Amino acid sequence: MEQCDGSVGYGGSPDESGETTLDAMIMNGDTMEVGAVADLRRIKNAIGVARAVMEQTYHTMLVGESASVFAENMGFVAEDLTTNKSMNIFSQWLKGNCQPNYRKNVFPDPSKSCGPYKPRATLRQNKWAQHANTHSHDTIGMIALDQDGHVAAGTSTNGLTHKVPGRVGDSPIVGAGAYADSSAGAAAATGDGDVMMRFLPSYLAVELMRAGADPSAACKTAISRIKRHYSEFFGAIICANTTGHYGAACNKVPGFSQFHYMVSNSESDTPLLKSVDCF
Repeated sequence: MEQCDGSVGYGGSPDESGETTLDAMIMNGDTMEVGAVADLRRIKNAIGVARAVMEQTYHTMLVGESASVFAENMGFVAEDLTTNKSMNIFSQWLKGNCQPNYRKNVFPDPSKSCGPYKPRATLRQNKWAQHANTHSHDTIGMIALDQDGHVAAGTSTNGLTHKVPGRVGDSPIVGAGAYADSSAGAAAATGDGDVMMRFLPSYLAVELMRAGADPSAACKTAISRIKRHYSEFFGAIICANTTGHYGAACNKVPGFSQFHYMVSNSESDTPLLKSVDCF
């Protein structure tokens, strides 16, 4: 609701058609229940809808227009997620020949012109391109641990600026965007979701903590697993175990050498800003 940096919530990250859509997920580490929404339109409180999926259905994820209809039926107010700022981002993008975009093996040449696109007859091997800067996509990821050892995790994002309509990133995917298990801990990720979701980094980190790794080491291993295949990906992960120890890790790329995150606990009146050097 506060539009913290424009890359989460309404009025940010317009897709190829200029619309802002939202992804979110919430997980209860006691019951292993999950609620998630993806490609959610017209509803500002995406994680609220995700929680309604968890608490008012037997499902785990709802997507697209049907998720929005569900939300309205559950009492969420439908409103326009577009703002003057997001319309301006969109119009500037159109003026710049739709650069950057996330198309490949299509014509007209997506590196030079806007669509509509048609598939190319012959596929070319495209080296994975790092389009995204650190501001074109971000996620609110949160881990909560109470004094009785109950663990929960959640994510909320508007995804990737100029994404292909219908694109879903890692944030609402269980084990990718976040994961929680009260017998081990929790983790949440941010960054290049298209790449990161292929490795389920949050699930991996929690399983490593279950096996005895400390949170920092678990986070680092989860990032290393992705680096093996995509050395230049942009991403970070936070981890916390059931004893309240926590850590984070991030992949070092030009313009991103440190990752900042906040910690709040009963010992400190105000949330503390922490940072970790990327590797």
